[in-house]
Amino acid sequence: MPKVSPELLSILRCPVTGSPLVQEGEELVSTAPAENGEKVRYAIEDGIPLLLPPELLAASNAAGSGQHHAKA
Repeated sequence: MPKVSPELLSILRCPVTGSPLVQEGEELVSTAPAENGEKVRYAIEDGIPLLLPPELLAASNAAGSGQHHAKA
């Protein structure tokens, strides 16, 4: 499980709530709930936190899956 350093966690904030983040397993979780009452969760890929709000991450993933790589 990739561990985010305490130094990095001390400066990171949830882009949705503005609250500090804590690591739970392979995710970072906001310490304050969003407007829907749930805490926001962010994946960690290759040791890098993906701090996109959930709706933007879903849009990013959908856009990326439809792209084709052309050979030059």
